[in-house]
Amino acid sequence: MLEELNGETLLYPIIGDPIIFVKSPQRLTAEFEARGHNGICVPMQVAEGELESVVRGLASVSNVRGLLITMPHKNTMFAYCATCSETAKLLGVVNVARRNADGSWHGDMLDGVAFVAAQKKEGAQPDGARVLQVGAGGAGSAIAIALLDAGVRELVLYDANPARLGDLVRLLSGLGRGRVVAGAPDPTGFDMVVNATPMGMSPNDPLPVAAQLLTSSMFVGDVVAGHGVTPFLQAARAAGCKTADGVQMVEAGMEIIPDFLLGKRQH
Repeated sequence: MLEELNGETLLYPIIGDPIIFVKSPQRLTAEFEARGHNGICVPMQVAEGELESVVRGLASVSNVRGLLITMPHKNTMFAYCATCSETAKLLGVVNVARRNADGSWHGDMLDGVAFVAAQKKEGAQPDGARVLQVGAGGAGSAIAIALLDAGVRELVLYDANPARLGDLVRLLSGLGRGRVVAGAPDPTGFDMVVNATPMGMSPNDPLPVAAQLLTSSMFVGDVVAGHGVTPFLQAARAAGCKTADGVQMVEAGMEIIPDFLLGKRQH
């Protein structure tokens, strides 16, 4: 793709901190090339608290046509979107944005859709399932909605932040899409177990749930990408579980995000 860069190339930065682990630039750029679109995804290291100045600067760069947003900016970027999808409005979070006709930003939150797509591709069956999810942050909230949309029978949520957990349970309970309750990080009796936290990015992180409680009948998913097979997934595989990891979530997103950025996914 690099030899094809020219003055008509459109830019799609991915903004985050840290940015060194992301795989989206090469994958999204390759997808643009496969679709015959003259675009490139570039990583931008933007520290927490610096997003406003970056967004203001990019507003005047007319060939910046879309943004990918990762930690820690997903909540903050929502405030800079003039329009949003219903999921993004519900959560106050975005992970992608594209230009409106007037140059403003239209945001969406596709983490959940990509995560569930990756789980299903690897053999998960969320329809009618009982699911334990650890993590109720920005990505976790979107994953919870996507799981409910996929037909889970019961979603039990746990988060180390009780206030954040309570807020999400109340929000999701009002959707009427499945039973949602707060619970302990005990996977006993669940069909699916989801890690929607950053646990696994550091070698000293504890496991989201106790390894000895995992059984082969469970499908285990993890959002962590760029750090190899996490200790959590190692434990799950040792227990005989089918799994999907954060890299597979990113890959699933690369089939969804380009449609959004190019206006083919109308949300």
